[in-house]
Amino acid sequence: MHKNKISAHRAFLKDSLRLQIDFRQTDQNLGKEPPAIQKPPSQGQPLIPLPDAEEFKAFYGTDLIEAIESRKSHRRFQTLPLSLAELSLLLWATQGLRKVLAPGTALRTVPSAGCRHAFETYLLVDSVENLEQGVYRYLPVEHALVFEHQVENLATRLTEATHGQGFIATAPVTFAWTVIPYRMEWRYDLAAHRVLAMDVGHVCQNLYLACEAIRAGTCAIAAYHQEKMDALLHVDGDDEFTIYMAPVGKV
Repeated sequence: MHKNKISAHRAFLKDSLRLQIDFRQTDQNLGKEPPAIQKPPSQGQPLIPLPDAEEFKAFYGTDLIEAIESRKSHRRFQTLPLSLAELSLLLWATQGLRKVLAPGTALRTVPSAGCRHAFETYLLVDSVENLEQGVYRYLPVEHALVFEHQVENLATRLTEATHGQGFIATAPVTFAWTVIPYRMEWRYDLAAHRVLAMDVGHVCQNLYLACEAIRAGTCAIAAYHQEKMDALLHVDGDDEFTIYMAPVGKV
């Protein structure tokens, strides 16, 4: 084992770095404007409205204790599409907006260090009712989707971008979360990156539990080819890059 490298990676998990940072020099404390709550849609990019909370009533009745007890990772999915209402519930549960507190700050359905919420949700859609195949992005402020781009041979490219994990491409939709690090760095400087890793875990756990309400399953994916996934989503790999994934389908 590479003891020096392991020691350095273990240090990342510790909060010792915080003691070395002069937080008076963060962009927040220097008075710089906070980054936006979400990445805005491109000019002229039409919004696809999602079913609202009224339609979530169809999924009421799932017992929380039972959902936690039943939760597990699934790698086999039925060949059934998700409905737009089901997808809407999953998006709301993982990154839904509850209240805007101030410019650049909002409460959501998951916790985040300093209320920074540094993630964007992309969907690699194969089979969702009323949606064409391709890559979409969730806009929590509007509770809507935007269509980003089509992908030729989506299943093949997704399998290649996840080191041959072919089961991912059999799901009707794959959630792919990107991170925009500056949203967290604006407040926490070098201490931002450790808490980002914690935050994305909160997001995916909510996906697991919400899947129980629609009789679906998911599997958290942290093994992927960074450059290929970033290219598949059309993100730059520096100011925004893939950090976590999860295919979702009926089980």
